[in-house]
Amino acid sequence: MRKKLYQNFIELTNFLLVSKLIMKFAKSSLSRFIVPSYAKIYQVNVKEAENPLKSYSSLHDFFVRGLKEGTRTFDDKQNTIISPVDAMIEQFGEISLNQEIFVKNQSYSIQEMLGDADLAEKYLDGSFIVLYLSPSHYHRIHSPVSGIVSKQFELGSTSYPVNKLGLTYGKAPLSKNYRTITEVMEKDENYVAVVKVGAMFINTIEITHSNEKVQKGEELAYFSFGSTVVLLFEKDKIVFSDHVALRKEIKAGEIVAFKKAVFA
Repeated sequence: MRKKLYQNFIELTNFLLVSKLIMKFAKSSLSRFIVPSYAKIYQVNVKEAENPLKSYSSLHDFFVRGLKEGTRTFDDKQNTIISPVDAMIEQFGEISLNQEIFVKNQSYSIQEMLGDADLAEKYLDGSFIVLYLSPSHYHRIHSPVSGIVSKQFELGSTSYPVNKLGLTYGKAPLSKNYRTITEVMEKDENYVAVVKVGAMFINTIEITHSNEKVQKGEELAYFSFGSTVVLLFEKDKIVFSDHVALRKEIKAGEIVAFKKAVFA
């Protein structure tokens, strides 16, 4: 019961007013008293946290916590693509012309997800991976590659919760939720799109990177509440790592794919 209550604090609900009240409480100093209980129930590795558990001023403050320096390492090889987040792999595969991406038995048009027909066409027949961040995860987002930020924009006004219920019963939740898209062009002119999908009704994504250039592992943003990240790759550009598997836990910085060019 307590776990479900805490989950609502982070993933929010189907109701705008309730969600706003939950957000208000989670950001208040009163919520700091439940931080130890929250960390215990979700088995958060508090040894990785940047600050001592008692120093967090609210549940939200703890949720968006940073990590101690050196806790995550980011592979810097040119031929690798890393996970931008700590997450569970929900799905991965090929982006086909029709019903390209499936999440919890729901299909999503790549054009709806990106809100741009020309941009969507770039990724048709390419590859995707869906990374779900649970309440226990570290919620900061890092760049999966190095390069130039070619596009960065936001979309979405109608929202559904980014959780099991929302993905099962919400109508195209990933394409309808508030989201921000960061597209990075690598040195070899490969493009990677990082689609950050926020929680319901409101903007729960805080952008922290504003420079034209970005280095692999550099922070792009963080999720203020419940969240999912979708990575999109162009056709014939990558091959997924053998370590990528459904429902597998992965940490930011771990290799998720290799560039195909290195195998040619």
